[in-house]
Amino acid sequence: MEYSTFGRHVAVDTWGADFDLLNNAEWLQAQMVEAAEVCGATVLSVQSKQFEPQGATVLVLLSESHLSIHTYPEKGFAALDCYTCGETVDPELAIEYLVSVLKPEKVYAKKLVRGIGDLKVETPQMKPAEVVK
Repeated sequence: MEYSTFGRHVAVDTWGADFDLLNNAEWLQAQMVEAAEVCGATVLSVQSKQFEPQGATVLVLLSESHLSIHTYPEKGFAALDCYTCGETVDPELAIEYLVSVLKPEKVYAKKLVRGIGDLKVETPQMKPAEVVK
């Protein structure tokens, strides 16, 4: 079987998110797993770290690649990224879900289209995702 090298990598900086949300690795981990499910990805494993005095990192290993968040609650900042290989899983859906639950004041996003030769940089049209509880 031959696999496509095509992939999409969405990187987002968010500013103005709530300190308590950004400083809760356990809550972030649950949201990251939900984001992976929303975009149709397959979760293989999850690692998270709560830092002292504040901050968190969560990494979700996907069959299709990865989803991550690194937070700086004291600055209201979170760096998110999602890279997925193939055509079937859309990383923008995972990022939109995370933005919808973090509710930042500002979002800066870029998408790299990878695996087709020269990297293509795009600005994704971020739509607020509907939060399903």
